[in-house]
Amino acid sequence: MSDLGSTATVKVTVKLFAAYQDVVGSPELDLELPAGSTAQQVGEYFWTHYPRLDSLKSITHFGVNLDFVPANTPLQSGDEVVLIPPVSGG
Repeated sequence: MSDLGSTATVKVTVKLFAAYQDVVGSPELDLELPAGSTAQQVGEYFWTHYPRLDSLKSITHFGVNLDFVPANTPLQSGDEVVLIPPVSGG
């Protein structure tokens, strides 16, 4: 097992809805990120790895552990992160 320079990480579960779920093809994804990562960085992961989602960057909101949060909210291991795209309907 490599310690990669003993870099600390956080492990989070990302719940995906609407366009995020459609493009990724899954309702949930586990991510391991560098310690100190924020909700915004979870978004950056998806916007980088799934370019079709980049258009949602400026309009996505974030939730952590069932609370709406600012993009700069730091994450802790075990957090559940939700990327909230705008949805339409009635």
